[in-house]
Amino acid sequence: MKIQRRLVLSFAALFAVVGLAALGPVVAGPAAAASLTQVVNFGSNPGGMEMYIYVPNSVSANPAIVVAMHGCGGSGPGFYSGSEFASLADRYGFIVIYPSAEQQAGFGKCFDTWSDSAKRRGGGSDPVSIASMVTYAEQNYHGDANRVYATGSSSGGMMTDEMLALYPDMFAAGAAFMGVPFGCFANAADYPPGTSKCTGGSMTKTAQQWGDLVRQAYPGYSGTRPRIQLWHGTADTLVPYSLLQEDIKQWTNVFGLSQTPTSTDTPVSGWNRSRFANSAGTVEIEAYSIQGAGHSLPSSGMAAYAISFFGLDNTSPPTSGPPTSSPPVSSPPVETGTCQVSDTVSAWDTGLTENIDITNSGTSAINGWSLAFTLPSGQTITSGWNATFSPSSGQVTAKNQSYNAVLAPGASTSIGFQATHTGNAAKPSTFTLNGTACKNA
Repeated sequence: MKIQRRLVLSFAALFAVVGLAALGPVVAGPAAAASLTQVVNFGSNPGGMEMYIYVPNSVSANPAIVVAMHGCGGSGPGFYSGSEFASLADRYGFIVIYPSAEQQAGFGKCFDTWSDSAKRRGGGSDPVSIASMVTYAEQNYHGDANRVYATGSSSGGMMTDEMLALYPDMFAAGAAFMGVPFGCFANAADYPPGTSKCTGGSMTKTAQQWGDLVRQAYPGYSGTRPRIQLWHGTADTLVPYSLLQEDIKQWTNVFGLSQTPTSTDTPVSGWNRSRFANSAGTVEIEAYSIQGAGHSLPSSGMAAYAISFFGLDNTSPPTSGPPTSSPPVSSPPVETGTCQVSDTVSAWDTGLTENIDITNSGTSAINGWSLAFTLPSGQTITSGWNATFSPSSGQVTAKNQSYNAVLAPGASTSIGFQATHTGNAAKPSTFTLNGTACKNA
């Protein structure tokens, strides 16, 4: 039991219990097995976030907890249906929390990793909300406080670094996909692509400077630091690949390790892995460079490597191809039923990012999808995530990745792209999924 963290949160937990006792039951008990369930009134929530939890059919008496966080423009349910963590939970018996970030002015639904309050332990904003979700899961689902893990993609990857820095006594390890070092963003004005110094491609600090940012987040902490796994595509232009090395500099300094890896290998073709172990041989940091990949992680099999790094598969890390896994739904024939699309655009001088949420509003699952739309004149896609986009301009078709091919009725997935423009940053006017026009949300 991590007593230090328990003491920090005890007063918040006491007030939560007293408040619930006065009001009577507000939420039902633990979610039904093998379902994604929203939890309300989970505790202190300064970030105004939503909590979703997935409990598989078989869990241990004290299951591990994985917090899985979406990218900008996404949602908890979207990351549930668009990643492999739920199917891995089915296999290995842990539970998964899927937070949903609230709408941020000018940014879309991104996790706050830039405000002053989000950079201080207990300071407020999203990190406090996520910590409340973990405490709720421990208390109401008998989660193991010694086996809590964080992971996420893009904005969720950034928040993974954030939670490990702010709450090292709460998390045992984390896996950040396409993240940035803790403290990379100076403030809200530094966050948008195109104007950000953090993601502008030239952000560098010394290892000591990066490490000091982590130590200042929780002054005086001298306990065990959570191990971290870092993933980045070498062709990522939205969150530049160079930030992987800055992330390595930060965490090797925090752990007191050399920036020279203790071992390197290629577990899968195109995946270059560097490991940084301490004097006892324990790997504290793993860094994966995915050759030729853009801003589109995690892709098939990568989640399994994260779960293995956490030690939740009860086996040694995979050494050949990654284990195969399927989404936690059946795979019926393709249905060209109804669909709904919601998209948001963040634009700057000559560039933009567009996040697209696709929802299956039909009554049958969709197995394999293609989303067709026409880009406004002057727009050209330079990179994308969670789908393949072709061609880069004009009439574009986005096709599913292997891990988000199946959309159950009511399920959503989030995709997106970065593009250049010549003055017209408008959204596409219509979308067609598998030949059927979608309703614009």
